[in-house]
Amino acid sequence: MGGNTEDSGTAQAKQPGFDPKLLDPYVVKDPEAMAMNFAKALENLGKAASIWLAPRERGEIVDPVSEPMTELVKTLSKVAEYWISDPKRTLEAQTYLLASIFGIWTRTLHRLSGDDAAEPQAGVPTDKRFADEDWQRNPFFDFLRQTYLVVSEWADKLVTDAEGLDEHTRHKAAFYVKQITAAISPVNFLLTNPQLYRETVASHGANLVKGMKMLAEDITAGGGDLRMRQTDYSKFAVGENMAVTPGKVIAQSDVCEVIQYEASTDTVLKRPLLICPPWINKFYILDLNPQKSFIKWCVDQGHTVFVISWINPEERHAGKDWEAYIREGIDVALDTVEKATGERQVNAIGYCVGGTLLAAALALHAQEGDKRIASATLFTTQVDFTYAGDLKVFVDEEQILAMEDRMKTLGYLDGSKMASAFNMLRASELIWPYFVNNYLKGQDPMPFDLLYWNSDSTRMAAANHSYYLRNCYLDNNLSGGRMKLAGKTLSLKDVTIPVYNLATREDHIAPAKSVFVGSGFFGGPVTYVLSGSGHIAGVVNPPDKKKYQYWTGGPTTGTYEDWVHAATETPGSWWPHWQNWIEQMDHERVPARIPGGGALNAIADAPGTYVLARV
Repeated sequence: MGGNTEDSGTAQAKQPGFDPKLLDPYVVKDPEAMAMNFAKALENLGKAASIWLAPRERGEIVDPVSEPMTELVKTLSKVAEYWISDPKRTLEAQTYLLASIFGIWTRTLHRLSGDDAAEPQAGVPTDKRFADEDWQRNPFFDFLRQTYLVVSEWADKLVTDAEGLDEHTRHKAAFYVKQITAAISPVNFLLTNPQLYRETVASHGANLVKGMKMLAEDITAGGGDLRMRQTDYSKFAVGENMAVTPGKVIAQSDVCEVIQYEASTDTVLKRPLLICPPWINKFYILDLNPQKSFIKWCVDQGHTVFVISWINPEERHAGKDWEAYIREGIDVALDTVEKATGERQVNAIGYCVGGTLLAAALALHAQEGDKRIASATLFTTQVDFTYAGDLKVFVDEEQILAMEDRMKTLGYLDGSKMASAFNMLRASELIWPYFVNNYLKGQDPMPFDLLYWNSDSTRMAAANHSYYLRNCYLDNNLSGGRMKLAGKTLSLKDVTIPVYNLATREDHIAPAKSVFVGSGFFGGPVTYVLSGSGHIAGVVNPPDKKKYQYWTGGPTTGTYEDWVHAATETPGSWWPHWQNWIEQMDHERVPARIPGGGALNAIADAPGTYVLARV
């Protein structure tokens, strides 16, 4: 009897479809230790829940949970209406899904019975979430993986094939489906993720004890809201190992500080360089560290670099609108450059929404006869919002009104709200991997300067943010020639100076096609350049790293797709190409300058004080 059992086990072990030894890492070896750690994990989870509930019970935090959930249900119900309004359509949709799942189940049973033909197919689409071997090697997890992918594809198809939806509703529905499918991935749950399952068994649940402790700590750090850590914050400090390019704050207004950086060359370009960064994030993305710093690189090329460092708004800034940010930001900086250098004309750079503000300022200046900006460089900047991407999901009249109502209380939008929106654009990369790593694996995140900067969020002044959403995302007034500032109606056709318009190919915030289309609204020559990678890495790409590539081509006529097809690809960073563009316009050099030029006193060392305020 025993011999027959052994022979049977040997035969089973040799079956090509499934090796029972693969189950060994999933078998609990010490139930007592596992039970003890589960109890400790539950205790820590209870602490986390108490920390989350306490400020809500005291009335310090009021969660507008109904708003996003109402929006989601209302949007997806419109998709559901199409499918359930016709019993035939409903049956077809259900049959398609059930047939797909039944096919996966059948193949799984064949694998368990040792059928070679049912082995995982080669060449299946790759998804880095399912990189662990057991997602395909183990029939149970392979079934979960395939079922999840089929259900996700089916849900997307329901939105795509639904008729009678307006464009905005379809866009929102597709976005919400993507968020839901990202959240319910089997990767995100203990019993359905093979790596998590094995690690929990191997550590007897110690990973969950630490993970729930980290969860409580992160809710504490967020003052009752979850502030999920994406990096080891203890390894970074602004002004110490980040934003360390030498310079001085030489001017200050109610909305910004103006920094001038110290020269590192004997001579400098006669025409200074002024950088207008986004106020949605802090300027030091361009000065992370000496190896990655675009600011330092520009200084080393002989630019006299000035940077606007926006204030982190408080309640008193509630009324600061776009005109205020132009007058008290860009115009103050231009005045400062002239006082410090004696030069009236500058080359200007705008990054993201800082570029959109710069473009509006250029149109306003053109009407006012202000010619101080001689050239403009725009990094991942939208001036037309027709193809603005997934951020448009959050923008319609109803949602803006709700946001404006919330901003009335504080005078600003909390930075964490924008950070959450940006993270949702890439939830499968910026939310769920950290949820799994931190709270289920119990692992501390690695130090990463970019993610530290990403977490160093800023508030948005109420009037400024409302104006931006309404005039850009909602009504597309800037490219439409309808934006009103300082009593004037702006037109980008009035902007006739040379423009270097940089887009990044994988940008999820300012899509490359959107930047391309926007190029056509300026009245002067536009050099459109497409960089590899995304919104940050495609911009912050030092030449010595020899990473990515960029594409150059002719005028921005025709379609974006045709332009890309005909463009010339060059390996490496676009920075030297931009430097050549700058010097072709004016390469004259003068002796190196000192911050303030003797006319302005230093207020503080770079990176200044405004950038240090954290929310």
